[in-house]
Amino acid sequence: MKSFAKYILPAATVLVAMGISSCSSDLDIDPIDPNQKFEQNITPEELMNKCYANFAKGGQGDADDNTDFTANDGGTTGFVRQVFNCENLTTDEAICAWGDNGISGWNSTMPEASNPMLTMLYNRMEVGIAYCNQYINNFGSYNPAMTAEARFLRAYEYWVMLDVFGNPPFTTAISNATPQQISRKDLFAWLVNELKDIEPTLNDPAPKTDSQEGYGRVDKAADWQFLARLYLNSEVYTGVQKYDSARIYAKKVIDSPYKLYTTAKNGWSAYQQLFMGDNGSNGSSVEALFPLIQNGSTTRSYGCTRFLINGSTNNSEMMNPDGKSVGTNSDDQWSGNRARPQLIEKFFDNTDVTKDLHAYQMPAAAGDDRAIFEANGRKITNDNQKTFTDGYAVCKWNNWRADGGQRSDDKFVDTDYFLMRSAESYLILAEADARLNGGRTTAEGTKAIDALLNRANDKKLVKASYNLDDICDEWSREFYWEGLRRPTLIRFGRFGGNSDYTWSWKGGVLSGRNVDSHYNLFPLPQDDLNANRNLKQNPGY
Repeated sequence: MKSFAKYILPAATVLVAMGISSCSSDLDIDPIDPNQKFEQNITPEELMNKCYANFAKGGQGDADDNTDFTANDGGTTGFVRQVFNCENLTTDEAICAWGDNGISGWNSTMPEASNPMLTMLYNRMEVGIAYCNQYINNFGSYNPAMTAEARFLRAYEYWVMLDVFGNPPFTTAISNATPQQISRKDLFAWLVNELKDIEPTLNDPAPKTDSQEGYGRVDKAADWQFLARLYLNSEVYTGVQKYDSARIYAKKVIDSPYKLYTTAKNGWSAYQQLFMGDNGSNGSSVEALFPLIQNGSTTRSYGCTRFLINGSTNNSEMMNPDGKSVGTNSDDQWSGNRARPQLIEKFFDNTDVTKDLHAYQMPAAAGDDRAIFEANGRKITNDNQKTFTDGYAVCKWNNWRADGGQRSDDKFVDTDYFLMRSAESYLILAEADARLNGGRTTAEGTKAIDALLNRANDKKLVKASYNLDDICDEWSREFYWEGLRRPTLIRFGRFGGNSDYTWSWKGGVLSGRNVDSHYNLFPLPQDDLNANRNLKQNPGY
């Protein structure tokens, strides 16, 4: 079958009957008229590309050209960028020096309904859902596996809406009718049923490299991990625990052909290679259940891995293990996001030992390959939110190649973003195991965490069994800045509400303070409330 995820989009404009709730003046989507006729010369493969591209690109053209949202640039509209803002910038992992576009609301964990970045995430999900609805409506009988993929992508976008907003507008139709609001519990049930229904039709699990046909497409293993993620969070979403089901589906991924990548190359650790410019070809894609493809020459974006690389550095960092190369192998650093001290403290009992270390030196000092931070010329605390060097630089992503090869472009990066990787199932299994067994892992859960620690070459954290505090911290060590921290903190009772756990600038004060429990759900954007009278705002906003 064809590979659809290269995002080679059709020359003709995709005219989509949006079937979404916002009026055109609020959303500024191009094309914005829901009455426009679908362009009949668009092929199924081209529209499937568009469904996938919604996760990786800003629109039809180059990084800034012909974006899906005409009033916004190709960076701020990016899916990965807005997921980072929502799921990491609001937590103990990241803080940003930029003061525009509502960033201060993210830094303090308290965005409001008028926050423009929150609106962009919401709009990106709604337009992606509309593209998938259009594919299913027009080409649903064309190819069973492709239709199952479109349904998976739509489900993922609805999961973001479920997780962040709770009770979003919902439609699977192409229609001018204003969508009704769906409850969080009902949307959870729909997602589970949808993923189970498409499972038999998706392609069998098969890891691929970027030179193989089908790289970038989801298969059954992505479906299993998605189900495991939903079941792990079932109590948050519905009030009912489903840890048994989470463990079952996580084990299916672990037993699949997708494995943890464990091979070091040319001084680069196995973990580091997951986030490098050749991660589609260096072997680490054996872990990638859902890679978002980036190529500096052909698939360019300001809102995907270039944002994570350039937005987090100022070109003084040294992450290359050669100990002399400076920077990320990508031009135009933006000096924005960096670590909160609570992230660094997950790796070090004594953070004094980190002073002046470069990123390539930090893993050895931590005894953990995942501690990829630049301390040189910086302080660990975030005393001034707008000072980039108040906080260690996060050098997890870069545009270097483990094979020593050259980048494909002077400006844009080749680093794919592994939106779902199999390591998540190891932690899902371990956490579900502990929650089902009095708060500590049995041999099965312990083995799953040991596999992650062994890959990270971390011996100091190895225990006979792990409690829930250990597991919550391990989620951060393995997945920091990968869009999973906020739901993890909520699941562990450490985000909104009464909690002993705070972090710098939580609640808008440097020392951190509790925020009200209503922040466990973010507000529906005010623009959509104005446009769709069927919607009711979440409590507290």
